[in-house]
Parts: sequence; structure tokens; C-alpha cells
Amino acid sequence: MRYILSAIIRGIIPFVIMSSLAGIMKLQRLEDYQVKSTFLTGLIVTIVVAASVIYEVESCSLIKQSIIHFLIMLITVYPCLVWSNWFPHTTIFDLLKIFGLFLLVGIVLWIVSYIVFDKILK
Repeated sequence: MRYILSAIIRGIIPFVIMSSLAGIMKLQRLEDYQVKSTFLTGLIVTIVVAASVIYEVESCSLIKQSIIHFLIMLITVYPCLVWSNWFPHTTIFDLLKIFGLFLLVGIVLWIVSYIVFDKILK
């Protein structure tokens, strides 16, 4: 329960900020594409930040934490990327390209985070 509460608290801040920005943009009658993109960016940031509590579960190994985090990102962030219309997605090949980019960015960010936090913790 502690981790769920922590995830909610972490996620609320970016969600409120980005949703408010999207709402203001809608009131200003900006293009729907811009409003949707702002909201989805906020949703993705919210999910990533909230899911970061997984790495605080000391009873799980880093591998298990990473797999759980990846699965959460796969069922939440990947659909956001597809639905966003930031990438073409008319064929299965397009969806595979988005998935490849999703994997590449995830791996790079995981490695950078591992290196940075390894140095900080030591």
C-alpha cells in the first residue's frame, strides 16, 4: 500500500500540471493536435514517474524490478505512443517501428540511469 500511495503522489504533480496546460491550450482554441500531444506527454511522464517506485522495492532484484517496470511501460506508454499520432501506424511494420523506438529509448534511459545512480550511490 505504501508503494501505491507513493506512486500516486509522484504521479499527481506532472498529471495536474500537464492536464492544466492542455486545458488552457484548449480554452485558447489551439489546435487539437497540440492539446492532445500536451496531454499525452503529461500522461507518459505521469506513468514513468509513478512507476519509478518499483525501484524502491528492496525485496525484488534489479532484474525483477526492471522487468516489472518494462511491462508497465509496455501496457501504458506504448499504447500512448501509438494513439498519439506522432508516428504513422497504418501497418504492422509501423507498429513494430514504434515498438523498436520504444525499446531503444527504454534501453538507453535504463543504462544511463543505472550508470548515474550507481555512481551516486557509491
